[in-house]
Amino acid sequence: MSENQAPTFTGGRNVAIKVPEHAFEAAVAFYRDTLSLTQVYDAVGTKAFEFGPIRLWIDRMPHLTQGEMWLEVVSPDTEAAAQYLAESGVVRCDEVEKLPPDLDGFWILNPAGIVHLVCSPESDLEAEETAGELDAGVT
Repeated sequence: MSENQAPTFTGGRNVAIKVPEHAFEAAVAFYRDTLSLTQVYDAVGTKAFEFGPIRLWIDRMPHLTQGEMWLEVVSPDTEAAAQYLAESGVVRCDEVEKLPPDLDGFWILNPAGIVHLVCSPESDLEAEETAGELDAGVT
C-alpha cells in the first residue's frame, strides 16, 4: 500500500445486537417467534438469524443496561487497515470482546461510539461457515 492509498473496506454480512441479560430471551423470541426468522446458530448466550442478506447475531451481555448494535467491516489487509485507521484517529477498542485467536481482526469505535469489528474476508466467511455447520442441528 502506498502512502496515499487507503485500504479498501466493505460492509460485512454480520451484525450483532448486544442485549442486556434481562431482555435476551424476549429479543430472541421476537426474531424467532414474532418475525419467524430462520435461526441458524444456537449456543448459550448467542443466537443468530438470517435477516435478508445479513446474519443477525443476538448476544447476551450481562453488564449492559440497554441494547447496542455492533457492525462488521471487512478489509483484505487488516494490518494496513489498522495502521490507516490509527493514523485517521479512529479509536481501537480490543477490550470490548475477546476475539478467537485464529480470527484476523480487531475492534474499533466510530465517532458516535458504535463498535465495529474490522476483519479479513476469510474471517467473515469463517463466521458464516461456523453458523452454517450448525444449521442442520437447529430446530
